[in-house]
Amino acid sequence: MLSSPWARFYSNSCCLCCHVRTGTIILGIWYLIINSVVLLILLSALTDPDQYHLTSAELGGEFEFMDDANMCIATAISLLMILICAMATYGAYKQHAAWIIPFFCYQIFDFALNTLVAISVLVYPSTIQDYLRQLPSNFPYKEEIMSVNPTCLVVIILLFISIILAFKGYLISCVWNCYRYINGRNNSDVLVYITTNDTAVLLPPYDDPVNGAAKDPPPPYVSA
Repeated sequence: MLSSPWARFYSNSCCLCCHVRTGTIILGIWYLIINSVVLLILLSALTDPDQYHLTSAELGGEFEFMDDANMCIATAISLLMILICAMATYGAYKQHAAWIIPFFCYQIFDFALNTLVAISVLVYPSTIQDYLRQLPSNFPYKEEIMSVNPTCLVVIILLFISIILAFKGYLISCVWNCYRYINGRNNSDVLVYITTNDTAVLLPPYDDPVNGAAKDPPPPYVSA
């Protein structure tokens, strides 16, 4: 029997030997906590703009760090992420596979962005030095980082991004396996329900064949 090449990556267990449903619920709650904290910080920044307002002189550039438009966009993104994470947590808990799809799509999008960052670092390694020069003068360890050999710095950053990508890919596989598990379980439950009902409906009563045979007697025998 031939199986799909993706079937070899399917597993019902994930990190710490817990079930994929449990792992997805934990992951959804963790993202909920992170985005809730970010939302609280953004709301506090909106209520007190002077506390988080950094001018262009402090940043050493020609832009402001967080203006009102950026704060509103970041707040909307945080609210959307909270909704997506809550849907994934609820879907894994109540075994609704469709509720997990938005969170899975977000993971794919995030993985693609990190992959593009890794490719840009690999193709244009000089951008790292340009980015470091644009950082504020009071940025922690800026001088120490800029003093590192550019080749070694690129290798370290690529190694760090590779570890992040591997971890994100593992989390994507956990959520995908949870989706497949819930979807397969729901489909099997529906199949058993339909088969049981069809058997009950399609099986004729015992008396019907007997009565039918009695109503249709064989033709009479005629001698030659």
